Amino acid sequence: MRGSLFAFFGGAFITLQGVANSRISQDIGTWQAATITQLTGFVMALLILLFVRDRNWQGFKQVKPIYLLGGAFGAVIIFSNVTAIQQIGVTLTISALLISQLSLTFLIDSNGWFGVVKQKMKLPQFIGIGMMIAGVVLLRF
Repeated sequence: MRGSLFAFFGGAFITLQGVANSRISQDIGTWQAATITQLTGFVMALLILLFVRDRNWQGFKQVKPIYLLGGAFGAVIIFSNVTAIQQIGVTLTISALLISQLSLTFLIDSNGWFGVVKQKMKLPQFIGIGMMIAGVVLLRF
């Protein structure tokens, strides 16, 4: 239940962040908005880390360097979302974002990439992604 709740909040905040960044970018520019978002996100994460008093700083040394790209992806995510929201609106942007996420996670799960346990994908998963794509097509009209 907690996992579902966190996923719900994560999705809601992704949408709110995209809308806020789109508005900020209208005033100062898209990359500037991405910079502010990344900086404030870093400050907030650092404050939370200090607040919960998790002093496991040694864990940082165990992270494979390739995974450090995750933070850099954030800049691309912000730029892409802001640009998409300005061009096609919030609803279509989030719909396309979800389809993209599901499609890539489908590939990751079915191939066992990044050390995740391989999952066998069945017809219902294919139908689900197809239905989402059909829903986005319907939203365009």
